Amino acid sequence: MMSTLNRKSARQKIHRRIRKKLSGTAERPRLAVNYSNQHVYTQLIDDEAGVTLAAANSLDKSIEKAASNCEVAAKVGSLIAERAKEKNIEQVVFDRGGHLYHGKIKALADAAREAGLQF
Repeated sequence: MMSTLNRKSARQKIHRRIRKKLSGTAERPRLAVNYSNQHVYTQLIDDEAGVTLAAANSLDKSIEKAASNCEVAAKVGSLIAERAKEKNIEQVVFDRGGHLYHGKIKALADAAREAGLQF
């Protein structure tokens, strides 16, 4: 069984490898996704200016608790897409943060696409 420390460092290593290849701009910011055991967090980041343009997470008052983490992640995905639309952002670069594109990450990405973000 893999220890927590090794799993965490392995994810960080994968994330560093991903971040070498992609970067967000003002026109096409990076949609960074992170999650803990209980919550899901997303940010739209302009890496050139080093600024967070918009953020959404499962702690937001507009998101009520759901039965599964995937449902909550989908709500967060549609919320970040709404906030991106408010800032006139249509296209983003998806940064899964070293996590597998599966479960919560996939649900969030699909919901953001359905709400109008292109990536």
